[in-house]
Amino acid sequence: MIRLDHKYTTLNEYVNAERSNRYKAAKIKREEGYITKLLLRGVKPIKTPCGLRFHWHRTHKRHDLDNIGFASKFILDAMVDNKIIPNDNLNHITRIEHVYIKDNKEFVEIEVI
Repeated sequence: MIRLDHKYTTLNEYVNAERSNRYKAAKIKREEGYITKLLLRGVKPIKTPCGLRFHWHRTHKRHDLDNIGFASKFILDAMVDNKIIPNDNLNHITRIEHVYIKDNKEFVEIEVI
C-alpha cells in the first residue's frame, strides 16, 4: 500500500481554475505533479499489468467520488515520471477502483490489485 499524505485538487476545483485562467489550471497540474513525485520518492517499481485501488480518505462527504478520483490522473502521471510504472496506458494499468473512507485527515492510499 502506498500512502500519499496530501489533499488533492478535485475535478470541480480544477475546472473552475481552467475557466478563470488557463495558466492557473496549468499551475495546479504542475504543483500536484511535483508534490506527488516528492511523496512517491523511494517507492519501488510495480510489476505490470496490474490494477490499482485508490482509497480516498476524506474529512467530509461534500464531493462526489468521481470528483475526488480525478486526482488519480496526477498520481498516475507522477508514478510514470518516478518510474514506478512504465506507462499508465491499458497495457500496464488494467483496472482502477475508487473507494471513499471517512477519516479525520485527508490522504490517499494506493493498493496494487
